[in-house]
Amino acid sequence: MAQRTVLVVLFDGVQSLDVTGPVEVFAGAEKGVPGSYRIRTASLDGGPVRTSSGLTLVADQALTEAPDPHTLLVPGGAGTRSPDPRLVDWLRAHGTRAKRLVSVCTGALLLAEAGLLDGHRATSHWSVCEKLARDHPAVEVDPDPIYIRDGHLATSAGVTSGIDLALALVEEDIGRETALSIARHLVVFLRRPGNQAQFSAQLVAQTAQREPLREVQQWITEHPGDDLSVEALATRAGLSPRHFARAFQTETGMTPGRYVDRVRLEHARRLLEDTSDGIEEISRACGYGTPEAMRRAFVRSLGTAPAEYRRRFRPAPAH
Repeated sequence: MAQRTVLVVLFDGVQSLDVTGPVEVFAGAEKGVPGSYRIRTASLDGGPVRTSSGLTLVADQALTEAPDPHTLLVPGGAGTRSPDPRLVDWLRAHGTRAKRLVSVCTGALLLAEAGLLDGHRATSHWSVCEKLARDHPAVEVDPDPIYIRDGHLATSAGVTSGIDLALALVEEDIGRETALSIARHLVVFLRRPGNQAQFSAQLVAQTAQREPLREVQQWITEHPGDDLSVEALATRAGLSPRHFARAFQTETGMTPGRYVDRVRLEHARRLLEDTSDGIEEISRACGYGTPEAMRRAFVRSLGTAPAEYRRRFRPAPAH
């Protein structure tokens, strides 16, 4: 197996977890499969950098001395808001030389500033996706997934999603068993699917201001298998279906149907991960009615069927 060099870019104001999370994953792979990865860190001048939390990270070398890596990893942090122009220039000149270009969190802003995301689909931390799309119209920004793979380019959302993406890359490079071993050691999921939403339905939707609508939101969450049609929910809220649908979207930011779809999908995912219930039983419990309806929902939202999702993401039984 050819050794892959992972070069992590450091700069003042970097988010420490964006660096250490992926590094722990790649280092775990190197311990499990010696010779698989060589991890290097580099700053503009080769000196130490101060992270956004006040920690000091010592770089291995200067960026100008670093050889072209297999994987170039650009973390995020407060330092991406007003980056050193020299860093952007270096990324513009060297980013295309890496076989794999990876960003964590707001590191996508640096890649975009260097023109490396143009023509690609990408994501970043939810709080900067609107800015990313506005400032860089040539980038197809998707604020929902926790990470996106687009050819040699991989971008991820908030800090912990950098671990998810790194685990996915290790699984691709070395295999599932190595990635699973690392995940167990770090006490994280093997990996969340990249197109999993950054937030649950309850977090992505605003909390309704009016009490009847808040109660309906809670009812949906607690009763995903019930009749959750607009008519049934409107009756529970004491409103006409038309008034309810309009008020729900105004106060939560999404239609009742979209909210119900998210809740049902999340509930089905949890049952697949945490129980041994059959697919048909889960489809009924989550309000899909039939396994085929649930399969279509999973393929549409997660790109995989329920049985495959369970195989990949249900924790292995303890021995």
